Amino acid sequence: MATAALCFRASALSVACFLLALPLLMAQDPSNLSLEHYSKTCPNAEHVVRAEMECAVRDEPRNAALMLRLHFHDCFVQGCDGSVLLDDTATMIGEKQADQNVNSLKGFEVVDKIKAKLEAECPGTVSCADLLAIAARDAVVLVGGPYWDVPVGRLDSKEASLDLANKDIPTAEQGLVTLISKFWEKGLDATDMVALVGSHTIGFARCANFRDRIYGDFEMTSKYNPASATYLSKLKEVCPMDGGDDNISAMDSHTSSTFDNAYFESLIKGEGLLNSDQEMWSSIAGYSTADTVNKYWADPELFFKQFSDSMVKMGNITNPAGGEVRKTCRFVNT
Repeated sequence: MATAALCFRASALSVACFLLALPLLMAQDPSNLSLEHYSKTCPNAEHVVRAEMECAVRDEPRNAALMLRLHFHDCFVQGCDGSVLLDDTATMIGEKQADQNVNSLKGFEVVDKIKAKLEAECPGTVSCADLLAIAARDAVVLVGGPYWDVPVGRLDSKEASLDLANKDIPTAEQGLVTLISKFWEKGLDATDMVALVGSHTIGFARCANFRDRIYGDFEMTSKYNPASATYLSKLKEVCPMDGGDDNISAMDSHTSSTFDNAYFESLIKGEGLLNSDQEMWSSIAGYSTADTVNKYWADPELFFKQFSDSMVKMGNITNPAGGEVRKTCRFVNT
């Protein structure tokens, strides 16, 4: 649980020593990615993705968060290889059944529509992994966030890993040191982590993932503020002690449909919906992350710049096993 405590330098140093002992895995082979990969083979690829994303977000604004989350959960398992999109088969249980994905990871129908349009435009050319990377960028832009150029050229994995999905994807109840180490193992540092988690400004969480938080130390981290108490009461209406696991609440209670830096204010107030989020501000080990949270709340341009850089960095995590360009994102080619 997040604890409302002062951040001690000694704790920050111990976290740093712990991280130095971990192997830092950079993107295995980002050299094959470039901005020009489809310039001749499918020059309208990004336009096709953008047009479909505009329709998807206009029809349902939450689709922006869904597509961004799909890309994140894809990259954290085997690299950004489209493995998260694979359906179960008779011989494989896919990543959709992972603890952090089942009943919550959505947006697959949007992916299907985009892929169908790309196949009609340029058959067998644009990978599902690249589709996710481009769509995630467009999702952010369409709800007010920053633009960044997306290097492309990823291949689609021929297999998924339920075990790695359960192991590698961060969870809502994990502590700060564990969270930092999970990002570090992907070649992402604590600054990247705080910036990328800032995408929760447009995210929603299931009651099952924030119940322990609101019935635990929420009052303490929010310093028993009357305004926070009102917010907490509303959260408890959405998420009772028993039942309602699939009920959802916005992680940014003020501007959930706009990509901005308001989410960081909620952490400073001690009102982070997920324990894992509040840890970045309240944890005794959070000396450096709390400072970064402050900086991003004070300077939205700084947050936007780092978020863009960190998205490219995460997107450059590739699967060393290689792969193919799937004809449909749900199944490998036959």
